[in-house]
Amino acid sequence: MKLRSLLGMAGLRLEVVTGEDELDRPIRWVVTTDLIDPGRYLRGRELVLTGLVWRTGPADSEAFVAALAGAGVSGLAAWDLTLGAIPGDLVEACRRHRLPLFKVPEDVAFATVTEEVVRHLSSARAADLAALLDRHRRLVEGTGLDAVLDLVGHCPVLTPTGRVVAGPPPADPAALAAAFLGAPRLPHHVPGQDVSVLPVSPADTPRVADWFVALEGDFAEWPPERHTLAGELAAIVALERARLRADDRASQELVTAAFAGEDLPGAELPFPVVAVAASAHGPLRPGELRTVLSEVVPAARPVAGLLDGEAVALVPSTGQDVAAAVQDALGRLEPGLAGARVAVGVSGPAGPADLRGAVEEARHARRLAATRPSPVCVVRHDELATHVLLLASVPDDVRQMFRVRLLDPLHSYDKVHGADLVRTLETFLRNSGSWTRCAEELHLHVNSVRYRVQRIQDLTGRDLSRMEDRVDFFLALLV
Repeated sequence: MKLRSLLGMAGLRLEVVTGEDELDRPIRWVVTTDLIDPGRYLRGRELVLTGLVWRTGPADSEAFVAALAGAGVSGLAAWDLTLGAIPGDLVEACRRHRLPLFKVPEDVAFATVTEEVVRHLSSARAADLAALLDRHRRLVEGTGLDAVLDLVGHCPVLTPTGRVVAGPPPADPAALAAAFLGAPRLPHHVPGQDVSVLPVSPADTPRVADWFVALEGDFAEWPPERHTLAGELAAIVALERARLRADDRASQELVTAAFAGEDLPGAELPFPVVAVAASAHGPLRPGELRTVLSEVVPAARPVAGLLDGEAVALVPSTGQDVAAAVQDALGRLEPGLAGARVAVGVSGPAGPADLRGAVEEARHARRLAATRPSPVCVVRHDELATHVLLLASVPDDVRQMFRVRLLDPLHSYDKVHGADLVRTLETFLRNSGSWTRCAEELHLHVNSVRYRVQRIQDLTGRDLSRMEDRVDFFLALLV
């Protein structure tokens, strides 16, 4: 119930004395007082009734109104039976503190005002309860979150990429998502849209694998009841999210069957499809990685599962550039990765007979992406050269040992002497062993390049005039 509703109660005949622009304030309860400082007995959002017994002079009005404003009172209704009027100093104090002031007619008892307002409050709460129960029933029946969000008001639920899951779309979903990912702590107030964002899942869930709720206003100024409401709403959204995850098992079975080359169980995939594989180094757990992959691939309901800690999704091929879409979405999530590195490989389109090959292709591309230093890297199937496929099939520890044996002597020498041998080797191989082009690119004399190459050969025991040794160095630098 709002202050404005008081003007519609014909039996009360209240008149606004000041504060016409503040009549949308809510009323929680009615309190009658004759204390000059009743703040300790008030909790906020009350309609206060007073007969001004506390007033002995103009200064008392300032003290009384300041106490009401400090307690968060919604409005004041008054009448001085002795004076037969409302003193001007009380009107001015209410105007200074932006506290709406109503005049109570002389023939209307405060008890009548209290009874009428309480009756309306009780009716409104009963209606709200009935609406809440109806929405809860609809939520349990699986009709979605909108049934509950309608009751709360403008309160969208979004994913970290800015996709609206439920509720009315905000003015700038991408900005809210960026604020959610980058906030030093949550809840977090976004001044530009005057909303506060809070997570749905427990505190140990990475933000990139979570949903969030956007509630109007600054959470720091919310009353306790609104904080409770926000927590309950987040819990309801978390339950709905868990219900939607019921499809995870079926998706896992499809991914497992596709990798094994078996007949696909259950519903058929809309072929052709593109396979997308992802791995993460850092705080992201496998289940959270699958959640992230499901969010960034361009499909309304992607089939996603796990293979040896690697997340794999099967996405309908509709002509869209899947790799570009995934790269863009992961780029938006990067501020919330919290040190995790995500590598993704994308296959070409495949039919039912080629599905296993597409999954393998995506996993090989993912291995190549993992060798690159970027926090987020997406590699397409057409980037896989023959030597890259060869490297991808070699276990990580074997590849790293190969690199260490060949290049560590050069790195150690460079660290001590600043000789730049590793860069010289890269430039020499890139220029197909041309002394002149290598010297020009490094801005050195040819003799300096010859000296450095000789030092490389001495430290490694290899001969850069031999093709086999050049190939080994090339592969070691690639690893």
